[in-house]
Amino acid sequence: MKRIVIDNEEARQNALRNLHLLDTPPSESFDRITRMASRLLGVPVSTISLTDGDRQWFKSRVGVEVDQIPREEAPCHYAIRADKVFVVPDMLEDPRFSGSALAKSGIRFYAGAPLITRSGYGLGTICVVDDKPRVMSDEEERVLIDLAAMVMTQIEVQNTIGRVDATSGHANEHQFFEDLEDLGKRAPDDRRIGVLVELVPPEQVSQGLRVLGAAYAEEMVRNSTETIRHAIGNGTRLYHVASTRCLVLLEGASAERLDVIAADLDARLRSPISCVGIPVTPDPVIGVYEFRVGAVRPRDVLRRLFSAADDARHSGRPVSSYNESRDQAHARSFQLLGEIRTALSEKTQLSLVYQPRVEVATGRYVGAEALLRWTHPFLGNVSPGEFIPLVEGTALARPLTERVVEMVAERLAAWGADRPPGTISINASARNLEESDFADRVGTILARHGLAPDAIELEFTENALVGDSPRVLGQLDALRRMGITIAIDDFGTGYSSLAYLQNIPASVLKIDQSFIKSLATREHDRTVVRAVIAMAHDLGFRVVAEGVETQDAYDLLAGWQCDEAQGYHIARPLPPEELLRWPGMRGTASH
Repeated sequence: MKRIVIDNEEARQNALRNLHLLDTPPSESFDRITRMASRLLGVPVSTISLTDGDRQWFKSRVGVEVDQIPREEAPCHYAIRADKVFVVPDMLEDPRFSGSALAKSGIRFYAGAPLITRSGYGLGTICVVDDKPRVMSDEEERVLIDLAAMVMTQIEVQNTIGRVDATSGHANEHQFFEDLEDLGKRAPDDRRIGVLVELVPPEQVSQGLRVLGAAYAEEMVRNSTETIRHAIGNGTRLYHVASTRCLVLLEGASAERLDVIAADLDARLRSPISCVGIPVTPDPVIGVYEFRVGAVRPRDVLRRLFSAADDARHSGRPVSSYNESRDQAHARSFQLLGEIRTALSEKTQLSLVYQPRVEVATGRYVGAEALLRWTHPFLGNVSPGEFIPLVEGTALARPLTERVVEMVAERLAAWGADRPPGTISINASARNLEESDFADRVGTILARHGLAPDAIELEFTENALVGDSPRVLGQLDALRRMGITIAIDDFGTGYSSLAYLQNIPASVLKIDQSFIKSLATREHDRTVVRAVIAMAHDLGFRVVAEGVETQDAYDLLAGWQCDEAQGYHIARPLPPEELLRWPGMRGTASH
């Protein structure tokens, strides 16, 4: 069936540019078709040629070195207006081309099948060229028409199935991976510089979507990519690789030129952008990564660019280059998150130690805090300061807290009549309070081991308790009604708002160790701690000082009527069997 070819040059060029093919890297998927054309038709030269405003640009080529020629000298200029194969048997005998540079260079035969979109716009041709005159048979013309259909299918697939972002219309990360793989085959070890732009931080995206709706992100990206395009020019492909993240690959840019490009991008992108009719000011950061093509996997290139941009965001700098040591730390974090699942599913890697808490006035043991330890089979001891924050940012917080509660309950039940007096304090995550069944699960574990609720105390940080979430308050109330003591951990490092202290059902306040460790040297911290103790007592809290490491600090706390203390001056965290033998258990620990 013949297609109607629309004769509208401006619309045709718009259709071509909207496909984002011009000036893009070579692609094996297109090269495969041109190689097939040369083999099937027995010609030395074949190209997939796109007709731009003043040039023919070759998306793929076999047997020719140049990547573009002037449009007026190309037979493709005529071919895109046809609905069938355009054939020039002998260019020297055709008055339209006999004086052209192509004919003078030795080209005699040309045949081109037009590449026509479903809407009827001619994009260019797949053409074959020979240095000898020849006549093309009907069968050969059908072969070229079929190959043209294959090219258009590839173009449609590339633009509709997972290669172009629907919001911006630019190539996405999958196209980026494919382009890098193709580049690695064609130019291994060539130097490239990736420049990734994050337009706004994730929290601003979230707020913008909440206030302005989905159009906020869409208009932000569309307007910003136009700005980036103007800054880098049309010769470099732009990729839209995440919600508000775009990247370009630069070839052979010097450090000085790269600095100029980055500074220019940063300045341009800080101008207000209209989003849903409202001016919004982006807060861009730029990540930079220099690499050798083929030496780094495409996905690792993108990940390292993300890492560089994240470093820029966290450091407050507009531009940051990829840092291998920081990236290795991120990679380790990712590894730990993956392997904590294994640790949770078996019995040997995770264990508990217990740090005693004493009554300050008497030195009497009143309980202990259970502290989690992870002995990795290959990495050795992994600090809880490293893996706990990672876990708390994921859904693993639920099974991890449940595992610790289970381990404490098992230990208390195993001690039986030898169980130390007082409670065992357990650190829980903010995410646990968002679980609708958290209190019920804790109660079930205690009941299964025959323990009363007052056997444990649950500690939550300030930030976990601030706010008026009905689910959080509901879980806290359920725990309190059950008889479980609630403690506010690390007090002073979060919001420290007096308002939330009046609303949450907690009875213990633990002053963060950062204030306690400097009591002997900082008057400011002495003032703060003394005031917090007095305020907490007025509100009905029992006060625990964490991180007590000296006798001087202990004496100051005693003078201010602090209720309890824990820290290295009292005792280091102890294995369960050593806790039972700890001298302070008999009231003989020295302070």
